[in-house]
Amino acid sequence: MSKLFHFISVILLLFSTLACGQNKNKDYLITISTRHGEIKAVLFDDTPKHKDNFIALAEAGRFDSTQFHRVIENFMVQGGDVFGKENLPAEKWPTIPAEILPNHFHRKGMIAAARQGNNINPTKASNGSQFYIVQGRTYEELELTTDFPALQKAILQYVQLESQKPLKEEYNRLYAAQQFDSLTMLILSKRDEIAKSLNLTLTKNYTPEQIEAYAKMGGTPHLDREYTVFGEVIAGMDVVEKIAKEPTTREVPNVPVYMQVKIERISKKKITQEYGYRFPEIK
Repeated sequence: MSKLFHFISVILLLFSTLACGQNKNKDYLITISTRHGEIKAVLFDDTPKHKDNFIALAEAGRFDSTQFHRVIENFMVQGGDVFGKENLPAEKWPTIPAEILPNHFHRKGMIAAARQGNNINPTKASNGSQFYIVQGRTYEELELTTDFPALQKAILQYVQLESQKPLKEEYNRLYAAQQFDSLTMLILSKRDEIAKSLNLTLTKNYTPEQIEAYAKMGGTPHLDREYTVFGEVIAGMDVVEKIAKEPTTREVPNVPVYMQVKIERISKKKITQEYGYRFPEIK
């Protein structure tokens, strides 16, 4: 009897080990279907609360018939208002604790969780269902790495110096003519000079990877470190682009863009083969 029990235990352990190995080699492929076509995505393992929540909502069919209800071209498309669809009072909408990580930033195609503002949500907790897909735009390195609000404040102080009277006159001329692009370039060109003169730090730190991504692919860098990024589009960004071009009234598409969301558990190898997505290596 003891030998039989030992044999069965070994077999069960073997099957359990094999199952664990198979699970590690599989992931969830997300398909968001719209009238413009399909968006394929994966969700990140290191944001488990957001990943598990999204999968649970999708498997229950609760995303189906929600809309991309907020659309801003060259910024993002937002949807998935499950609780609004279900008529749950806003004050009862669930939230998810923030999982904001430095390795996930807002380059084009990233999926992030919407949330309420810092004034009523200082912990940056995410909305329990709504998400957005980043479209954004490209950035020059100087523009990307500048703390622009601090620079704007500093230049108003800097132009009061007697030695900067010509700069003040040029600043006022461009502002009066509403030549804001030229004004922005003027301000940026003076960044390092102003920082040195006033002993200020007017730069933001970005990794070489972030700088290259925002310069070549684009995105929305001002959202970094403020919202949880928990997934990535791996096919169908052309669909996102079409949604972003929808005519809107107060950011709401004039013709609703409904979604259906499907989840498939398939091998990571197949996802890589079909979509070219490379999963991060486990360290």
